[in-house]
Amino acid sequence: MNATTTPKPQGCTNLQLRQLMRRVTQQYDAELAHAGLKTTQYSLLSFALKLGPSRPADLAAAIKMDASTLTRNLKPLIAAGWMRMAAGRDGRSRSVMLTPEGVAKRAEAKQHWKAAQLRLNATLGEERVVALHALIQDSMALLAPNDGAGNPV
Repeated sequence: MNATTTPKPQGCTNLQLRQLMRRVTQQYDAELAHAGLKTTQYSLLSFALKLGPSRPADLAAAIKMDASTLTRNLKPLIAAGWMRMAAGRDGRSRSVMLTPEGVAKRAEAKQHWKAAQLRLNATLGEERVVALHALIQDSMALLAPNDGAGNPV
């Protein structure tokens, strides 16, 4: 290949992303285990803290998770007493929220999350992490569902 030839993608992008995610998740999960949480659980606690009491559908949309996955991931957090499900604004809706114990658990876990993030930054280099974040955000925007006219739905 000469210097002017643009390289072509090789292999399966899905497989490569999944392999990368497994390695990154292992790093975060190992650190968050000190707080008794998995990465997905920490994310749910963080989004619930940020959003406040929310409909499960709104929490699922914010975290980009389908409703059935959200329900499955909420069960251990509710059983541990870190989140609770309550009646929503009307009799047909539900609201999910952090409990005071959940706020404390999230604060404890945040220290471990930060340690994992700093270790990843050191391993990959901050410049690569910034570039990776930009590539991920651009790709997410390009892959976002739209109405056919390019408008996000």
